[in-house]
Amino acid sequence: MTRLYPLFSGSSGNCYYLGTAENGVLIDAGRSARQIENALREHELSPDRIRAVFITHEHSDHIQGLRVFASRWGMPVYASGGTIRAMEQKNYLNEKVHIAPVTVQGMETDDVRIKPFPVSHDCAEGFGYVIETPDGRKTAFATDTGKVTEEMAAALKGCDTVVIESNHDVRMLESGGYSYILKKRILSDIGHLSNDTCASQLTELVRTGTTRLLLAHLSRENNIPALAEQTALCELQVNGMKRNQDYILNVVPEQGGKPLLY
Repeated sequence: MTRLYPLFSGSSGNCYYLGTAENGVLIDAGRSARQIENALREHELSPDRIRAVFITHEHSDHIQGLRVFASRWGMPVYASGGTIRAMEQKNYLNEKVHIAPVTVQGMETDDVRIKPFPVSHDCAEGFGYVIETPDGRKTAFATDTGKVTEEMAAALKGCDTVVIESNHDVRMLESGGYSYILKKRILSDIGHLSNDTCASQLTELVRTGTTRLLLAHLSRENNIPALAEQTALCELQVNGMKRNQDYILNVVPEQGGKPLLY
């Protein structure tokens, strides 16, 4: 049985476990190694069950625990070539971290197939990931992107579960305390998806086979979980789709959420 555990989500750190009770992979390691280890153990998952870590990009809320965690447990780490170079330049790696590039052609580890797709973000070479588990289920991780490109939309099409960014409410962001430069960056095509932009993608996902939607990477300052949820529900309802009948929708809390079993 495939299990998806959202361990952490948001600007303070991001990390997900996908696999079985026996072994799995991590997507990002954006909290301290101890916090990641504790979160795994809370779900009765031992860190030594992690077969690999896949990094989306080099921003600290996605890699801050990587060096210690990967060094301590000895699992391989994969990322785009651009992300690896950026991490090396920022001294986020050491000789104990076994890191290798993953290409757009994808790869396989322990009967799990991983295929990356590019995202539109202000980083060196950001990737989202589609992961196919031995039971044939496909789970997509699509966060940290300012827009949904045609290539990204194609990658998400037909995935059973999609973890998708619903970062901010535009009105909250525009009236909030962030600097003009930071607001402009978040709202740009290389920033983050707003609630409205995220919601506009959900109908097509459900139409093409997605049954589980997880709204992720919510801003603590510029969003409210209930607002992200209602924005998504309204869009889906307008298009004639019924919650818990056509799809399941959840908002991932900052400190992680309940596991999905499928």
